[in-house]
Amino acid sequence: MQSEELSRFFKRDRFAEYNGIELLEAGDGRARSAMKLTPNHLNGLGIVHGAAIFALADFTFAAASNSRGNVAVAINANISYMKSVSTGTLYAEAREVSINHKLGTYTIDVTNEAGELLAVFQGMVYRKKEKIDQLP
Repeated sequence: MQSEELSRFFKRDRFAEYNGIELLEAGDGRARSAMKLTPNHLNGLGIVHGAAIFALADFTFAAASNSRGNVAVAINANISYMKSVSTGTLYAEAREVSINHKLGTYTIDVTNEAGELLAVFQGMVYRKKEKIDQLP
């Protein structure tokens, strides 16, 4: 699936838009996204809420796993947090670890502007027969 088609499809993701998540690139089982932090991303401790980091990683996971054109839906996801931040822009980069006609596994690294690893997300998708470009 072409990067422009995928970008158009993911513009429909209202949750990502609400959280300020932007798809930077995607294709062939990979994706990269960014999220500029605002006070709305912070928890009571003044650091980025784990759910905000998870949302960025999950969106990037979705872009990578759907980049081959078939609808892919998550069946498992987990995240490990390494370091906290409170300002700047976060980046998530997804790579395909394995894929077959029904399942795909992905690893997503979340980093800050300095390239420091903040979290590692791992996910598995079920790959449907439906095509992304045939959805309403």
